[in-house]
Amino acid sequence: MSKVIIIGGGAAGMMAGVFAARNHHEVHILEKNEKLGKKVFITGKGRCNVTNACDTEELFPAMMSNPKFLYSSFYSFTPQDVMEFFEKAGVPLKVERGNRVFPQSDHSSDIIRALERELKKAGAKIHLHTAVQEIVKKPVTDSANTLESEATLTESGSDAGKGRKGKKSPDIPQEKITGVILTDGTFMEGDAVIVATGGFSYQSTGSTGDGYRFARELGLKVTDIAPSLVPLKTKEDYVPKLQGLSLKNTGLTIKNGKKVLYEDFGEMMFTHFGVTGPMILSASAHIGAKLAKAPNGELSAYLDLKPALTREQLDARILREFETGPNKQFKNVIGVLFPSSLTPVMLELGGIPAEKKIHDISREERQHFIDLIKAFPFTITGMGEFKEAIITRGGVSVKEINPGTMEVKKISGLYFAGEVLDLDAVTGGYNLQIAWSTAYLAAQAI
Repeated sequence: MSKVIIIGGGAAGMMAGVFAARNHHEVHILEKNEKLGKKVFITGKGRCNVTNACDTEELFPAMMSNPKFLYSSFYSFTPQDVMEFFEKAGVPLKVERGNRVFPQSDHSSDIIRALERELKKAGAKIHLHTAVQEIVKKPVTDSANTLESEATLTESGSDAGKGRKGKKSPDIPQEKITGVILTDGTFMEGDAVIVATGGFSYQSTGSTGDGYRFARELGLKVTDIAPSLVPLKTKEDYVPKLQGLSLKNTGLTIKNGKKVLYEDFGEMMFTHFGVTGPMILSASAHIGAKLAKAPNGELSAYLDLKPALTREQLDARILREFETGPNKQFKNVIGVLFPSSLTPVMLELGGIPAEKKIHDISREERQHFIDLIKAFPFTITGMGEFKEAIITRGGVSVKEINPGTMEVKKISGLYFAGEVLDLDAVTGGYNLQIAWSTAYLAAQAI
């Protein structure tokens, strides 16, 4: 039995704690907040999109960073395993559009309580209001490790005739974990440490980048971090007029000049500064770097407000409306096509005077209006900040980590799991799946 210290009581930390404790280790979860799972509580608008009920191989296209690294994690603890875990833990689940999995209750608190129950049942100890200042390591001096290193070098033949027999291979840990120092100065001894501190998004939940600091202090590479799955800022003054308007079954196209960068279909919402919603958040994960390199830092975006209709079908639909009142004013006829808050903006941009009689509208004017419906324009000028980001892109470099165990290659007993790693995905339950799977693999490897 090993003494396992887990830094962070979020999704990855709790799941790692459950499985490490089930494996009869002495588990201590150190959480600096007053309760576990603060970020889990607000995910999925408080409903918690637990995972995505797709086949395991379908997870990889949803990954935005280092998908190959996750092969062992995902196949060791699949979406179906996650669903079975929570069902057995007393949380009935349901599958919604896009294979998104939620608790039937629509309460994220049920997921947190289930994990807390399983932690308690397995005997894990939870330490709230407990923050870590430093992870402590020491050089590996045991002869067994030296012999293993010699064997590795001899087998590879890399030292033949060079007189370097006995030099440690970079793949053999040269240091090992001894424990952690808390912010009050207390040293807590441990055989293994799992860092599950999360990223840098939603900092009010405790994700303040501690894991990156630990990694750097231990000599590990941390890639540049950036907010991801964020709302987008827009240029046009008519966008704030639509604040609060939510559109479902809408098409989105984002371009840099004539080059299409991203296309999607789904749900979005206008805000006082731009656009948000599931489709927009996923778009942000794809275009972040491209926006920074775009001319003037801007990208063109277009919404297809009637994606189910071809131009010809849409034209026929408009003509039917026109036929019901040829003497009516344009503004009094088109209202049936759009939500009430969108109609004034469509009149503003449509090129047809609001008071113009239907029988006076030309075919050319009608076609121009169809252009607007099929490609409602706005300009993306920026991304949301970390305080608005659902997840963090970037983190501890996966090159430092053994993908089959989540253990740091050069430090024995040190593991990383979840968002602290340079791993991220689009919306739909995929990011929590990363947390569950990497946590499970780390716990099983100890």
